Amino acid sequence: MPVLAINKKALHEYEILHEYEAGIVLSGPEVKSLRGGHVSLKGSFAVFHGNDLELLNTHISPYKPAAQQHYSPTRSRALLLNRKELSQLQGKLQQKGLTLVPLRIYTKGIRIKVSVGLARGRQKHEKRELIKNRDIKRTIQHALKRPRS
Repeated sequence: MPVLAINKKALHEYEILHEYEAGIVLSGPEVKSLRGGHVSLKGSFAVFHGNDLELLNTHISPYKPAAQQHYSPTRSRALLLNRKELSQLQGKLQQKGLTLVPLRIYTKGIRIKVSVGLARGRQKHEKRELIKNRDIKRTIQHALKRPRS
């Protein structure tokens, strides 16, 4: 599954509790632009409008060769999940401090999918601790791989 975009900031800022795979409703030129890698997930999030889940603030640049170039690059786009997952998400989002953030956009066969994570924001000290643990693991792995003289 080739990954088209990753939301690195969300992986740093949030603790991901559960991941969902959702389809996304796009127009033809948006698909071409997205497959070309002209997409940014920075600052995007998912919200419920009624019973429908929508992705907001995802920037998909206009596809240059297309005749129709008058759409808004950050327009809201519908996410497609089955009814059971939607109702489960609505219930979980009622809890304080939980939000839905897109983690990555990728292709699965001919379809374009969005990995949406149910997330809880990290405190500053949690981020520092995470970075410290990651550095410790990296130095241990480096020490184990190095040949001894």
